Amino acid sequence: MKIVISGGSGFVGLQLLKQLQPNHQLVVISRNPKAAKHTLSQQGVEAECIDIDGLVWQKDVDAVINLAGEPIADKRWSSAQKHRICDSRWRLTQTLSDWILAQPTPPSVFISASAIGIYGNDNQAVDENTPLTVNDADFAQKVCHTWETLALQAQGHTRVCLLRIGLVLGEGGALKKMLPAFRAGLGGPIGSGEQMMSWIHIDDLVAAIGFLLINPESRGVYNGTGPLPVSNRLFTRTLGKVLHRPAVVPVPALALKLGLGEMSQLLLEGQRVLPTRLQQDGFEFHYPGLEGALTQLLQPPLRPRVDD
Repeated sequence: MKIVISGGSGFVGLQLLKQLQPNHQLVVISRNPKAAKHTLSQQGVEAECIDIDGLVWQKDVDAVINLAGEPIADKRWSSAQKHRICDSRWRLTQTLSDWILAQPTPPSVFISASAIGIYGNDNQAVDENTPLTVNDADFAQKVCHTWETLALQAQGHTRVCLLRIGLVLGEGGALKKMLPAFRAGLGGPIGSGEQMMSWIHIDDLVAAIGFLLINPESRGVYNGTGPLPVSNRLFTRTLGKVLHRPAVVPVPALALKLGLGEMSQLLLEGQRVLPTRLQQDGFEFHYPGLEGALTQLLQPPLRPRVDD
């Protein structure tokens, strides 16, 4: 297949490219194609890198995967940062939908990322069938709702899958930021610790994207989360256990609110999101449990003993 991918040099995108590379022709959309080409080459990935204007020259595309977006939790949500978060998602998604609609022979599938922030902040269990009430005052919810609406414009022309992604555990992302404190024995629950965390191992997320790519019956909304969400307290306790470190130093809610402002809601308020439709369609998680996922990521495999 010839696959066009936005966000290919990011945390999730790079791992996806590595999995797709052996069997597919890859085209990566980047704001800086030269830098993206260099990054991918360093990781052993061969792909054509273009800017968004180069999309017009692409022919015989079989699939489009949209993963691009300014990280939502990297900086305090100033007005300028909110604009960057929205613009990096909305403008590109609109362009991709418009391009698909203009093709006489469109791609067979458009997989577009979203996030579980669309569900708002509620510890009650939700899945793809849960009715949504969008509150425009909830920034994360507003971002995701518009993001999805733009992607769905292409659904009359191709099969559209929206993947609402939770906390991705891997060598980058949020887990990488947590590790220094936890390895120093300074980790612990955030706020009350009761807020739910809907997480997924990076390998399972990449596999889920691959599953949606080739399963012609899959369309519509899918939650990119593991089947066993946990409370923040259990998450931090498990992370400490895997690292063989205590995890009892709490992070006060007030300190986060003062330091991060509105963005602190991402850490202090949670969601219990279930991947019902992925499982109904037949997808199987390789890392359904948190301890197994963290152990695979953080503990090196035991080397066989060499006897003298």
